[in-house]
Amino acid sequence: MKIMIWMLLALTPAVAWSVYAFGLHALIRVLTGTVSAVLAEAIYQKVTGQKITVKDGSAAITGTLMGMVVSISTPLYAIAISAAFGIIAGKQLLGGLGKNLFNPMMFGRLFYLFVFPDSILPWRRPFDLVTSATPLEVLRETGQTAGVSLLDMFLGRIPGTIGEISTLALLIGFSLLVYKKFVRWRIPAAAFSVVLVLALVAGQNPFFHFFAGSLMFGAGFMATDPMTSPRFPKGQIIFGAGIGLIIMAMRWWGWQTPGVYEFTEGTTFAVLTMNLFTPYLNRKFKPVKK
Repeated sequence: MKIMIWMLLALTPAVAWSVYAFGLHALIRVLTGTVSAVLAEAIYQKVTGQKITVKDGSAAITGTLMGMVVSISTPLYAIAISAAFGIIAGKQLLGGLGKNLFNPMMFGRLFYLFVFPDSILPWRRPFDLVTSATPLEVLRETGQTAGVSLLDMFLGRIPGTIGEISTLALLIGFSLLVYKKFVRWRIPAAAFSVVLVLALVAGQNPFFHFFAGSLMFGAGFMATDPMTSPRFPKGQIIFGAGIGLIIMAMRWWGWQTPGVYEFTEGTTFAVLTMNLFTPYLNRKFKPVKK
């Protein structure tokens, strides 16, 4: 429960910025995700005769995160259904807290991306809410990283998902978790190292990739989930490196749903893919008792 409280505190700067940038519509979406996830867990456990455990805060965290990774254009029903799906299919049906292989929020987000792809659009700029392309869409269209202000990306003055646009706000929250020793810092360190090297090899500005899309949010808050990430240092490094590699591959090549939506961001796919390797990495790098 303690870690969940600190997690909510760590997310507060990003949520506060999204409300400032997009208005109360952002807060409504975050709360929709939170309430939907908590209700879904409570109802499922009630129907299946299990002990109701929503007081541990894990469902609230999943729902809050789900509400942060949508656009300001996303309908509330899409958020609610996706949050519930993440909790039930990505957590409860896999055994519940501590037994689930996949990160529940990322499971719900994958559902959201494929079932409600048209609900993501249009992307809107903060403050004036004018329709605009995201930095990663600019990269895909032009092949260049120089067309977007890095300062705007760092502060959060760009279109994107409501909880991920401000790298500064996310860094503040992540730093709090590192200070409290609640996150496995080797995972984001490895992910960012791979992104740095690949960006430099490709002749692109690594800071663009650091500040764009879901990298900061995914590597700092999702990939470090203690229930679905490796427990041991060497496994964490490989896990994070794999995430960085998949993210960059998706940013450069990705794929498109014809006439609907082009996937320019690979964080969801990266985290869920590497979740598959967590049991192996835990076995491989488990310290041998002498």
